[in-house]
Amino acid sequence: MSKVELESFLKSFILFFSSLGVLITILFYINYSKEIQTLDEKLFSKMRVCSLTLKCEQFKIDFIKPTKETLYTLYKSEDGLSSYYPIPNSQQYIMSLEFNAQKYEKELQKLRNRAIWNFSITLSVIFALSVIFSFYALYPLRNALVLTQEFIKDILHDFNTPLASLRLNSSMLKKEIGENEKVTRIEQSVQNILNLQLHLRSYLHNHAMQKEKFDLHSIIKEQLHMLEKNYPKIDFHIDIAPTALVTNKEAFTRIVNNLISNAAKYNKQNGFVNIVYEKKSLKIIDNGKGIKKPKRIFDRFYKEQDRGVGIGLHIVKKLCDELDIKISVQSALDEGTQFTLDLSKITLD
Repeated sequence: MSKVELESFLKSFILFFSSLGVLITILFYINYSKEIQTLDEKLFSKMRVCSLTLKCEQFKIDFIKPTKETLYTLYKSEDGLSSYYPIPNSQQYIMSLEFNAQKYEKELQKLRNRAIWNFSITLSVIFALSVIFSFYALYPLRNALVLTQEFIKDILHDFNTPLASLRLNSSMLKKEIGENEKVTRIEQSVQNILNLQLHLRSYLHNHAMQKEKFDLHSIIKEQLHMLEKNYPKIDFHIDIAPTALVTNKEAFTRIVNNLISNAAKYNKQNGFVNIVYEKKSLKIIDNGKGIKKPKRIFDRFYKEQDRGVGIGLHIVKKLCDELDIKISVQSALDEGTQFTLDLSKITLD
């Protein structure tokens, strides 16, 4: 189950279970209150019969002088239940019947135990129904996700033939006419599409379950080794001590590759890109063009430059969420940008 499927399942389950749980709790509380009322009426009825027959082992009988309490009325207090009845041919005394608090509490405890037992069984049934309902609600989403992923995979596969043809013909054209700005742009565009392919393929895999141990410094060094050749006028600097990470290596590589290549791609002449690791955070800092709206940079298809299609950083954000990496950005126009990756949850202490 992917992260988005798990999130959808949990939200459906919580909504269904909590809604029915609250409703059932209210109904059981009302029913419990009515059962207490029924118990009181039952005891009061027995007291009335007892006042006539005087055969009542469960009640305490006493004869007292008339009080302000009303006859034939049930009273509840800390001492239990009590009621008062007239004595035939007597004006000086009345009959008092009492059901002590200890006995009354035992009766209430029986009601509570029965109510809790019934409530637990009902809640268990609701729990099972909530799980079934959540899986049922998840089924169309899962089918849609599978179809979407298969469609993307087919498209990515179909890209290979025209891209291979473009690369081959651009190389042949370069040999025929030599270095040419238009041919270089074609090659860069083809490379952008290839990078996009890699990002999409990386995003489609279930990275959260495929973890391995690797060194952060080595990964960054490998990425810079390739980028330094393409951006000879950019000064790259690494300040990273040997640090072990445990996560999906391919997805993590895609994240840092995208961020570092963007830092170089949208930099200034003779600019710099610093990659620093401190306090379990990886910072990628440049003094490039900056970003107008940093809060929107992870939105799909949002871009501030003519180059690219505006999906790279969106995929980076998705991969970070999948790997449990918190990503943030700070930027100012014409001053530079800093991306920060919180690696505390994947760093091996």
